[in-house]
Parts: sequence; structure tokens; C-alpha cells
Amino acid sequence: MVQVRAHQPVNVDGSINLHAWLDHIQSVDPNLDREALLDACGFARTAEENSGQVEHTWAEGTSSFHTGLQMAEILADLKLDQDSLIAAIVYRAVREGKATLESAAEHFGPVVAKLIEGVLRMAAISESLNPRKSMVLGSQTQVDNLRRMLVAMVDDVRVALIKLAERTCAIRAVKNATEERRNRVAREVADIYAPLAHRLGIGHIKWELEDLSFRYLEPQQYKQIATLLHERRLDREQYIADVMQQLRDELTATGIKSDLSGRAKHIYSIWRKMQRKGLEFSQIYDVRAVRVLVPEVRDCYTALGIVHTLWRHIAREFDDYIANPKENGYRSLHTAVIGPEGKVLEVQIRTHAMHEEAELGVCAHWRYKGTDVKSASNHYEEKISWLRQVLEWHEELGDIGGLADQLRVDIEPDRVYVFTPDGHAIDLPKGATPLDFAYRVHTEIGHNCRGAKINGRIVPLNYQLQTGEQVEIITGKQGSPSRDWLNPNLGYVNTSRARAKIVHWFKFQARDQNVAAGKAMVERELSRLALPPVDFNTLAEKVNYKGAEDMLAALGAGDLRLAQVMHAAQQLVEPDKGLDTLDHLPRKPTNKPGKRGDVQIQGVGNLLTQIAGCCQPVPGDAIVGYITLGRGVTIHRQDCANALQLASREPERTIQVSWGPVPVQTYPVDIVIKAFDRSGLLRDVSQILLNERINVLAVNTRSNREENTANMLLTIEIPGLDALGRLLGRISQLPNIIEARRNRAA
Repeated sequence: MVQVRAHQPVNVDGSINLHAWLDHIQSVDPNLDREALLDACGFARTAEENSGQVEHTWAEGTSSFHTGLQMAEILADLKLDQDSLIAAIVYRAVREGKATLESAAEHFGPVVAKLIEGVLRMAAISESLNPRKSMVLGSQTQVDNLRRMLVAMVDDVRVALIKLAERTCAIRAVKNATEERRNRVAREVADIYAPLAHRLGIGHIKWELEDLSFRYLEPQQYKQIATLLHERRLDREQYIADVMQQLRDELTATGIKSDLSGRAKHIYSIWRKMQRKGLEFSQIYDVRAVRVLVPEVRDCYTALGIVHTLWRHIAREFDDYIANPKENGYRSLHTAVIGPEGKVLEVQIRTHAMHEEAELGVCAHWRYKGTDVKSASNHYEEKISWLRQVLEWHEELGDIGGLADQLRVDIEPDRVYVFTPDGHAIDLPKGATPLDFAYRVHTEIGHNCRGAKINGRIVPLNYQLQTGEQVEIITGKQGSPSRDWLNPNLGYVNTSRARAKIVHWFKFQARDQNVAAGKAMVERELSRLALPPVDFNTLAEKVNYKGAEDMLAALGAGDLRLAQVMHAAQQLVEPDKGLDTLDHLPRKPTNKPGKRGDVQIQGVGNLLTQIAGCCQPVPGDAIVGYITLGRGVTIHRQDCANALQLASREPERTIQVSWGPVPVQTYPVDIVIKAFDRSGLLRDVSQILLNERINVLAVNTRSNREENTANMLLTIEIPGLDALGRLLGRISQLPNIIEARRNRAA
């Protein structure tokens, strides 16, 4: 276990002897800056004193200042860097509002402030949950989801380590707290932080967290095992001492340098093995254990041979974690033998490097970060990469059928984590919507979804979820999916799981219903985009279907995308034109500020320009413009002698110019919007145009007061049909919109 409090020297009056404390910290890592740590201690102590609190003794464990020092000692033993220790010392003062994050940033710099902020974010996640519902978690999947969410909040692995140190201090301090508080902290530690320490490979912390949480959650069983261990402690210690001496002599005779120690099996580990294997205490083989540390990997197997020569090996009680490391990187040889006096003995054999990694996990590699020790540095980066891959564990891929091409989107580690109304955590790909959430919870909830609330506020079904939000789905009694949900232009679903469930539902509908629905979709989209009528049989051949009915049935069932059909329809209208253009319009295409080689006039838009013959600038040259009389702007190189002379003589006629960007070809299109008149209608339409980055050439709005309607005619610049379909779909989702379509007269 981690032993920290023994290193906290106290003065006669109960205050902390900081200089003696710093002596211990520097004995662990001489490279730490004593003055910087002393400055952090002064900051935290002053913050506590200014808050009106009286410094408590260590035994009481309620002082934010004392807790900070305890956290720093734990992190020092884990070999963390100086910024981590300073952040630990100051963290509780900021968390309890005795100091601000801004003051910490100003005093210690952005790195320390970012670490503190990261730990605060992890704390906020835990506090946002209802402890009575979330900490007594309903399933292992729920525990994993919450743990993954905590890890997802960590941009820097040091944040997780500081939080582990803080929770270690917390569970130590609840010894004299109320039973309710002890159990709440113990449950949180057992469900979240002990497994996190295990995943990071920090056995040094994991064992203490497991034992203390077990002590409070299962006090009777803890005392029973502790009593059995205590009764045999003296005999066991003498027995292990004799075994170590015998094994040390054999290893020395073979020429292997070794360090041997007796290892006390921690109580929770004994209880868990008894429960898992249905064993009695007397059948636990590793209550008596010896650890052997050797210099090289080959020495591990040599030592194993010596152990098996000395004592008889127990069948099926050998594990080679060197050849097959555990998922958290743990490496060692484990074997159980019948030792002297016929007593069972476990022997663990590993190198010194393996032992340090087993105790400290990712912390063991901090010393290598930024150095030239390539192999160690790479291993450290692998650890960090593995930590982030925790997000992908137990990924539910769902019934995706033929949507395998979308899998890559769903298994990216860029996730969002949201809560159900009961406090359960659900992880989804970034960009997921309430509909994606509904189908992730249950297929029927998705099918019956009619609305959603985020943190109690009603939002559209294509709202993009953010980490930490609480999502509530509003359902109908006899609901069914809408085909609009499959339209990518409307943004209702962004996960392959939700899309697959919706497609699966439509596949089970009657074929004639799918044909009718598909035909309605095509006709509506052709009308909205003002495309001429097309022959459906020819269109079906274009999208690789035998006939119009098969195409329309596939479209109605969701197997065929509407955008694909619209591209084919456009090619039938203008077979020689590009797929995404609107060249069938009688208008000429326009170019947004022009080709590479065109000139852009700053502040005044397009003017007549000509290249000066004296210097003949080319794209890439630094240029300047000179306003002529009747011939527009002449473009010179900035170092042109004529340009310099003109600028000195007539500076008011010299203007700034630049080469134009890469051309973006767009086409003017007229669209008609009809809506019930309301305040803010034009503003909402303009906001969508702004979000879609659509340039508006003209706007004409008329209101009919008798019908309380508004008709808007807009001329816009569009790069292609996809953009036009997406824009009309977005506008159609606005409140009070009757229709949004392309003007047939255009």
C-alpha cells in the first residue's frame, strides 16, 4: 500500500514543518525545485487562512492545505513532474473556492492551471450525478461507460493521476465520517478509480484503493479475512524469510544477481479470488508469496527453472505475463509451488524495470519523456495511446448490415458522453443527435421518438449532443420512423446503428407502401429542385435497378439514397454536364473571386484591372495597384521603379491589391419560401444562409396580411444540387415554413 502520512512532519502546535516535508520530497526526486514547491505551499496555506479556516492537524484530515500536501507526496512517489506536484498542492484550494483558477494561472503559469482545470472537470462529472442512483450502478456496462467518460475528459494523463491521488486522500479521510459518506466515497472509488488505477497499471495505488473501499463496503468480510491473516502473520513471516534465504542461495550459486522480498497479498484480492473460484481461505495459494527481481528477461526464466527444481509446481497455476502481457501492460512470471513443510507458495519473477512499471504504470515513463531514450519514450506514448483507446472498449456496433462503410465513423475515439434522466452515461460518436441517442438506448424508443429535451429544454431532433448533457426522449404511443430521418441533408441521424434500425423498420413494411413512399419522395424532390420530369424506368437503369418499381421500393425502404437518385436525374437532363452542376439553367455560371492570377481589389470589390507592361508581375509577386484615368487599375510589382515613382508623386491613387484565391464556381438560383408570417422569420432564414456560407444576390419579401403569410424570393449562388437540397431542407425545418423550393420560373 501507499504509505504517505509517515512523511508529514508536524510541529508541536500541530502545524506542518514544511522544510522537513520538503526534505522528504526532494529525497524522492532531487531534481524538484524546492523554492517553487515552497511557493505553492505558501499559496495554498494563505488561501486557506484567508478563507477563515483554522489549520487542522493531520489526523483530522479536513484541511485543503493538508490534503494538497498528501496528494503531492503520493505523486512524488509516483515520480511525477514538478508541475503535477504544484497543481496537486493548489488543487483543493481552487476546488473549495478558497482561490480562483485565474489567480493560480497568474501565479504558476498556464500548464499548472490547465492541470487543475482538468481535474476540476473530472470532479464536475462525478458531482453532476445523483450519488444514490449513479454510484450504485446498475450494470458493469454502466460502470465502464462512466469510467470511459472520465478518461475522455483527460487531455493529459497527469490529470487522471492527480485525480487518483485526490481520491486516495479522500478515502483515507473518511475513516471517522458518517457511514453514508464512507459508503458513497468507497463505492465511487471501487467502481471508478480503483479500476482506472488498474487500467493505468498503477498497482501502487490500486491495492490501497481496493482494500479501503472493500473495508467500508463489506466490513464483516474484510474483518474476517484480516483476522485470518493476522493469526498467521508471525508464522508466515518466518516461513517466507526461510524460503527467501534458500532461494537466494540457489540464485547466487547460479550467478544470478537478485533482490527478494516477501509480498503481502492484499485483502480485497484474497476475497475476490475466493468469490471468483469458490475457494476457502486455506485454498488461496498466494497468501504466502515471494517476489524475485532480476536484471534481464533471460534471468527470469532461469530463476523460474530454479524455483521448479527446488519445489514441485502446482498444475494450472503458472502464468507467463512476459510473453503475454496483461492489457494494462503488466509483465511478470507467476507460479505456485508446494514449498517447504508442504505449504503452498506463490513466486513472482520479473526484472527491475517490469517491477517499476507494475508499481507505477504510466508514471514509470515520465522520466523518459522528451529525452533521447527512444524505446522507453515509444513505450510511454503507447501507454498514452492505450489510455485513449479505453473509449472504444465494449463498443456496440449494432445491426449495421450493409453499412460497413460507415463503421469507421462510429469507432473513432472522438466521442461525446451524455446522461439519461436516471443518471446513466451513454457514449456516442461526436455529432450524434437525440435520435442517435434514442436508438442507442432502445430500438422501440427510437421508433416512437417524437421529441427530445436537453437539460429540460426542448430541442430539434437534429440537435448535436455535447458531453455532459442530460437527454430525455419524448415518445408517442403508436409512433413510427419518418423517412425524413434517412435524409442526410436534414441531419437527423449520424450513426450507422440508428440508420440501420430505421432502414430495418422500413424493410418490413409492405412493398406497395414503399413504392408509393419512394415515388412521393422523388416527385417531391424533383418539384422542390425544379428539375424537369424524367422517365422513372430510365432513371432506375441509371442507378442500377431493373425497373422503376424496384428503384422506388428500395428508395422507400431506405436502401437507396435520395441524393443518388437526384444526381442520376440531373445527368438525364444534361448528360454531358458534371454531376454537381446546375448547367441546365439558362443563366451563365459565375465565379467567386476569381482564378489564381486574377486580382482582388481590397475594399471595393471587382474593378477593371490590367497588368503593367513595365514589370509584368505574375501570381506570387508582391503587388500594388495604381488607379489610372479611364483604364481602371494597373497592377505593378511593389519593387517596380515606375510604381515607386508614382506612389511618391500621387500616393492617393495607390491602392492595396492581392492575387485572387482558387476559383469556386457557383450558379445563381432563385428559391421561393412561403411561410406563415412571424417576427424574426427573415432573420432565421438569413442565419441558415450564413451557416451554409451561401451568398445572397437579391431578396424580395412580400406579406399577405389577409392570409397572414409571407412570400420570399431569394436569388442565391449555389455550387451544386447537393448544396441546394441541403439548404432547402434546413429552411423547411424552421417554424411556420409552408414550403421552400426552387423557383420554376428561374
